[in-house]
Amino acid sequence: MSLSLPDLLALVAYLIVVMAIGLYFSRKNISTEEYFVGGRSFSGWVIGLSLVGTSISSITFLAYPGDAFKTAWLRYLPNLMLPVAIFVAAYVFLPFFRRGNTITAYEYLEDRFGPSIRVYGALTFILGQLVRISLILYLLSLLIHELTGLSAEMSIVLGGIFVAVYTIVGGIDAVIWTDVLQTIVLVVGGIFCLAVIVLSLPGGFEQIISVATEHGKLAFAELKGGELVPVDWSFSLQDKTGTMLLLLGLTAWLTEYSANQNTVQRFCASKSDTEARKAMFVCAFTSLPIWAFYMFLGTALYVFFQVFPTETAAQILNGEQKAEQILPYFINHYLPAGVAGIVIAAALAAAMSSLDSSINAISTVSIVDIYRRFSTTERSDKHYLRVAQLIAVLVSIIMIVGATLLINAETKTLQDTATILVSIVSGGVLGIYLLGFFTNLGDARAIWSGLILTALFTIWTILAKKSLLPDGWNLPFELYYTAIIGNFLMFMSGFLVAQFIFKRTDKVGDLSVWGRSA
Repeated sequence: MSLSLPDLLALVAYLIVVMAIGLYFSRKNISTEEYFVGGRSFSGWVIGLSLVGTSISSITFLAYPGDAFKTAWLRYLPNLMLPVAIFVAAYVFLPFFRRGNTITAYEYLEDRFGPSIRVYGALTFILGQLVRISLILYLLSLLIHELTGLSAEMSIVLGGIFVAVYTIVGGIDAVIWTDVLQTIVLVVGGIFCLAVIVLSLPGGFEQIISVATEHGKLAFAELKGGELVPVDWSFSLQDKTGTMLLLLGLTAWLTEYSANQNTVQRFCASKSDTEARKAMFVCAFTSLPIWAFYMFLGTALYVFFQVFPTETAAQILNGEQKAEQILPYFINHYLPAGVAGIVIAAALAAAMSSLDSSINAISTVSIVDIYRRFSTTERSDKHYLRVAQLIAVLVSIIMIVGATLLINAETKTLQDTATILVSIVSGGVLGIYLLGFFTNLGDARAIWSGLILTALFTIWTILAKKSLLPDGWNLPFELYYTAIIGNFLMFMSGFLVAQFIFKRTDKVGDLSVWGRSA
């Protein structure tokens, strides 16, 4: 793909604005309080839009339209539980994370269960985010490579350095404000794509609705044997049902709003509890329409290529090419000059808004939960700020190396290995927080007992998935539900161990809902 001059100008203008935001806020970063939580001065709507930007990665930007194009709207179903999870988080979880001058999600774990559980939570977050940002940068490099013709390795280095620079110098202020900009660009880019489709179709918007309805493309359906089959709504651990997917979504979103530093750090950066709650609801009622819009864009692409068929679109539908390629293919061949540049900027925004948040969050957790917490001597705040920036540099280097390894790997073995490792060590993390929030039981001994059992369960599911166990050891449930079962197992095992074996001797106080209500 070669960029026209209008496309290039639109893209360069966007990149200049992003870098300018980072440089502008660099002068404010004279303390860790400013670098990590922006002086706790942000309003709800700013934090809310930044949460949207953080949650929408390049994976989402490509996967949602691709999934709706090839199948239907089943992928969207778990998202419908976001408002429920946010309501619970806003009125139950939030007070625990805004006690005093809390900065990370894992400070609560130490207060509730002891320092070893805090370190465990911090290290699993760091490991998971390092895997995630390497994968996102790898996907971003594919787009840069197609746009510029640069080698894959050089695309990774340039993309990684650009994101790293404005994130490291600008701190959380730059991260939040660039995320707001990137959310807006993402929406505008999608609107341009849909507008081109609607104007190109003989029947316009009504044709999209009629053809999509006739072909079952707007339903919650799964592709089986080349046909779309509506999902069942029963409770079942053996099948992929609508009800179970809603439970899966609730589990995922409760985890996001309790154990994910990217999210909790935004709570702490808000100027008040009220503004933090406002941010959460802004996020919920902005994210759902945006995700629905990108699903609908995939549906519209399906109708477009029914009217104007191409060999590439047909290959994507029959599985010869990946579904995620449909939107880049459309951008490359059907968008007019100038518009393509804006949409490409949206694709870059989707990736960068996730990368910058994770780099800053990893730096924050490394300092607050590990380095400063266990430092043998009290250092100046300026020292911790410098170390935080150095950690962000190190994280950026690891991200670039990780993405490069993904490019050079002949198979997905490296990615699979990393994902498996993260799954084993971080499984059941929601269960830990729920045990802390909703009971007065448990200490580090009970939590470690639950973690060991949950890790063994996760290892079993992985081995069974790879057919490395005898037939009698096969999984009696759909792999989709591993997170639900793992968190339930963590909660129940921790609860029972705390109730009958390792009983807590000291009071929990206001670290559970019972103490707060009292």
